[in-house]
Amino acid sequence: AMSDRLRLQTPPPGLEAWVDAFAAAEIPVLTETAEALEQMRATEDDVDANGLGEMIATDPLMTLKVLAHASELKRGRLMAQPETVTAALVLMGITPFFRDFGPQPTMEQALADHEAALLGLSRVMQRAERASRYALGFAAHRADPDAAIIHSAALLHDFAEMLLWVHAPDLALQIAQLQEADRQLRSAAAQRQVLGIALADLEQALMKRWQLPELLTRITSDKHERDPQVRCVHLAVRLARHTARGWDDAAVPDDLHDIAELLNLGEAHALKLLHEFD
Repeated sequence: AMSDRLRLQTPPPGLEAWVDAFAAAEIPVLTETAEALEQMRATEDDVDANGLGEMIATDPLMTLKVLAHASELKRGRLMAQPETVTAALVLMGITPFFRDFGPQPTMEQALADHEAALLGLSRVMQRAERASRYALGFAAHRADPDAAIIHSAALLHDFAEMLLWVHAPDLALQIAQLQEADRQLRSAAAQRQVLGIALADLEQALMKRWQLPELLTRITSDKHERDPQVRCVHLAVRLARHTARGWDDAAVPDDLHDIAELLNLGEAHALKLLHEFD
């Protein structure tokens, strides 16, 4: 399986080449996901789509793999595209799922020789998991019927950054160092400087390549800023990023103001709610 193991030292020439490289490469998952899958495989008859779906839905990269696989199965069939992991598992069936997904490669294995990149990746994964919980909380508070999809979208919002840490750890590290050195430098500017592309563009292009559900693609994009579903995700991702090292970041009051507005609450009430989601 070493042919699947991609390690880019220099940026591919342009967006299309990035998409080709990332679309073909093996995607690792969290160690706890890989281990839980093997435990469930051993007692497959007792496994249902909900339990399996809930376990997978805390792991952004495993979520990505399942949704991409479901969309591949769906091609040419006239049916709705599954927009959540649980819906995808119902479409696939449990036995075919375990047949199609053998023992999973882990992030720790993929980056065993690169401690700094493993740390960088772990941070993005943790941030994504927190963002997905905030987004779900916001959506539930707004009684949005698509709450589960909004959860997925927040979880997947930064998956291109995760894949960069996996497939091009040295380039990801260069971006992190640029931003560390200059706090004013925008992420997209740092990415273009090192990679020649912005990760948001790579992400949207990969979602199209994998034919991920349109709603998921739309909610993950930052283009439809005023749409309340996009706003749930955008503000959840922003807050998770700003509070990654604690709640005293200078940007948090602005986040809180916008979240209170989205949820139709006073700021004190909104803050109390946020601490409950954590």
